Amino acid sequence: MGLSRLAALHGIATFYSPSADATVSVPDDTVVAVLAALGVDAATPEAVRESLAAAESAARSRLLPPTLVVWTGEPLPAALTGLPPGTTLEIHLEDPGSDPPPRMRVPADRPDPAVSARRAADGRTDPGGGRGAGGVPDAGAQAPAAPVWWTEPPLGVHRLAVRAPGGRTGSGTLVVAPPRAPRPPARSHGFLVQLYSLLSARSWGMGDLGDLADLAAWSGRTLGAGFVQVNPLHAAVPGRPSDPSPYRPSSRRFPDPVHLHIESIPEYGHVTDRGALDDLRQDAATLSDTVLNKGALIDRDAVWELKRQALELVREVPLGPGRRAAYCDFLAEQGQALEDHALWCALAEVHGPDWHTWPAGLRDPRSKETARARGELLDRVDLHCRLAWLTDGQLADAQRAALDAGMSVGVVHDLAVGVHPGGADAWAQQDAFAHGMSVGAPPDAFNARGQDWGLPPWRPDVLAASGYAPYRGLLRGLLAHAGALRIDHVMGLFRLWWVPEGRPPTEGTYVGHDAEAMLAVLVLEAHRAGAVVMGEDLGTVEPGVREELARRGVLGTSVLWFERDWAGTGRPLAPEQWREDCLATVTTHDLPSTAARLSGDHVTLRHRLGLLTRPLDQELTADAADTTEWLGYLSRLGLLPEGEGDEEGAVRAVHRFLLRTPARMTGVWLPDALGDRRPQNLPGTWDQYPNWRLPVADAEGHPVTLEELAAAPRLHRLMEVFERRGDHPESAQ
Repeated sequence: MGLSRLAALHGIATFYSPSADATVSVPDDTVVAVLAALGVDAATPEAVRESLAAAESAARSRLLPPTLVVWTGEPLPAALTGLPPGTTLEIHLEDPGSDPPPRMRVPADRPDPAVSARRAADGRTDPGGGRGAGGVPDAGAQAPAAPVWWTEPPLGVHRLAVRAPGGRTGSGTLVVAPPRAPRPPARSHGFLVQLYSLLSARSWGMGDLGDLADLAAWSGRTLGAGFVQVNPLHAAVPGRPSDPSPYRPSSRRFPDPVHLHIESIPEYGHVTDRGALDDLRQDAATLSDTVLNKGALIDRDAVWELKRQALELVREVPLGPGRRAAYCDFLAEQGQALEDHALWCALAEVHGPDWHTWPAGLRDPRSKETARARGELLDRVDLHCRLAWLTDGQLADAQRAALDAGMSVGVVHDLAVGVHPGGADAWAQQDAFAHGMSVGAPPDAFNARGQDWGLPPWRPDVLAASGYAPYRGLLRGLLAHAGALRIDHVMGLFRLWWVPEGRPPTEGTYVGHDAEAMLAVLVLEAHRAGAVVMGEDLGTVEPGVREELARRGVLGTSVLWFERDWAGTGRPLAPEQWREDCLATVTTHDLPSTAARLSGDHVTLRHRLGLLTRPLDQELTADAADTTEWLGYLSRLGLLPEGEGDEEGAVRAVHRFLLRTPARMTGVWLPDALGDRRPQNLPGTWDQYPNWRLPVADAEGHPVTLEELAAAPRLHRLMEVFERRGDHPESAQ
């Protein structure tokens, strides 16, 4: 009982439910290891008793929790309304230049909180009422006015200090947030694309930010698209070969300069060594030709080597006064975070891309040895700062091009779940990460062995103690040039599956975050940026999570093939029963393309790679039955006028169906518009399949450039479906 109680006090689960009718106990060794990662000793029964006593004593003496959330227009949290009578409150604002609210004082004649609690239990009026279980406001309950002693501070993340009668003091982070994230301004449709896969005639071997701006401008003006969603553009871990996955970056705080369109850099035109630039451009053209015409895979490392050489030449051009001033402003705005990132990049050039293998003194970003290295590598540090600035500028250009083209949302950026343990963020923010732990997923019906993603998790206690500074900085950077932000595995705002190092994923456990605080910071930063937020909430989701996300304005993700009446008939979910607050799509980067699903090609591919858990004929039969049921339903709804056996017509039909739903945003997987049969990523594979390295292609597997795509008849036939979206009354919402 002592270990379970200690675990509960630190948000660690001692059991979990993989399904509604099953409960699995977490091994004690796992609980002990996770507690140790949080700085809590539970190695022996005596240590458990001592740690538990210390934790319970701290909880009893604490006047405030580490973080309080005030949602504007909603009841104050119980931690505030329950402060002892006579307590004084002082708020230190996030913006020191703003006038702070006056010091507040809980009236001495206010009813005792314990009495109020008893009255609430008896069904009588609760001064802080209107809240149901878990602090979630009851549906339909009217929010009571704030207490007369409360003066609400402005939106922001502030510090709150309190002093109770008798001299007890306390302090904590106060997050004041709007009740919901911004909503999409209107129903819209747009493309979903892995940017590296979209080469144009001018690309240097992979898609870049110039191509993104061009895609946004064309699709917005010509097709009436409201957004373009891309993969994470986070900075990757360098090396040869580097990891091509955009979901395992070195840093989520800064973008990768491999996405730069070199010719769009203003200093490019002033490079004096034109011969060297011309040679690099010719090499880049050759590299693109091997991908587009000779069956080669996208080689990110080769692309970066060419761009790196070009950027070294561009950097020799002095910045003009205006550009120099803009660069200095960027350095000042980014501060220590950028300096750390750039220094890690410079050190990685010398000592390799995993900081764990560096000389001992350099493993600490604040050591004397690291400070000395910063001075010695100042020129390289400045280069990497400059690259971050240039990339930031082109991200801004892409969003500007999207909005200028009439897009209601613009570019939708993607936030990966975590970072590489040897990368820049894990080095610079070591205190914020749980050492010896990795994020993953528990065993389920689809993967009996569970998953280990190799990404170290943030420590919830350190985040709270810092006022969520690492999280806030991350969001602010990503939202700076985004019309919307997609959060991969959004359930991680509530809890994550931690796997101790050296153990299988089956021996992990859930560790909870302060979900209300995580959501409040997200909503606050989205509000400041005027950006929409959407979460990838596919798979196993804890009860109540989707509802709480929706309540705070975070859109979900609904994929056609998964939307069935699971609580009833199990048949395809009627379009009018779909949720409104979602991005509706037919497929994603982790799923088969629509053409592959319709044909069954995705099953035979997985068979060739040894990924099936049943015989091929059984898998094909089950897959065909699923597809046939959906096509039959589409036909009965009158959405398949082309009839059976027309693959392209069926692709149009599933998108017609999406437009019958009330979904606020409808996404078209760009390869679907061309009939591409290959998945960009095949989960469960590493080198057996070319994940994250395929260019967008047509139905025959021939790569297609952005210019060819814009003129492709098949794409335009599909997009005609969206021109006629007003044909159905259900879509006119």
